[in-house]
Amino acid sequence: QVQLVESGGGLVQAGGSLRLSCVASVSIIRLNAMAWYRQAPGKQRELVATITSSVTGISPTYADSVKGRFTISRDNAKNTVYLQMDSLKPEDTDVYYCYVRYLGANYWGQGTQVTVSS
Repeated sequence: QVQLVESGGGLVQAGGSLRLSCVASVSIIRLNAMAWYRQAPGKQRELVATITSSVTGISPTYADSVKGRFTISRDNAKNTVYLQMDSLKPEDTDVYYCYVRYLGANYWGQGTQVTVSS
C-alpha cells in the first residue's frame, strides 16, 4: 500500500507561482511513473503532468493547458514529486491530486487546493 501526502497549495494572485509537493510512503524508485491531476467541482479529473523514472529516458508530459508554465520533477532521495506552477491563471483553480500506480493498484493523495485570484 502507498500513502501520498500533498502540500503546497494555497491562494495566489494571477501571474504568481506555487510549488506543490507529494511525499510517498514508499521509495519512489520503485514507481515507474507519478502524476499530478486536478479536479474542479462537478468536473472530471484532468491529467496535468506525468513523470517517469529517469532510467526510462522519457521526458515528462504535460496537458496542453499548462505547457510552458508548469514543471514536474522528482527527488528520489526524498521520495517526493513536485509540481512547480508559474504564471498561474484563474482557470488553474482546482484541487490538485498526486497519483501513482503500484503493483496493479491506483493510489491518490488527499488533494491540495489551489486558488488563483484575478
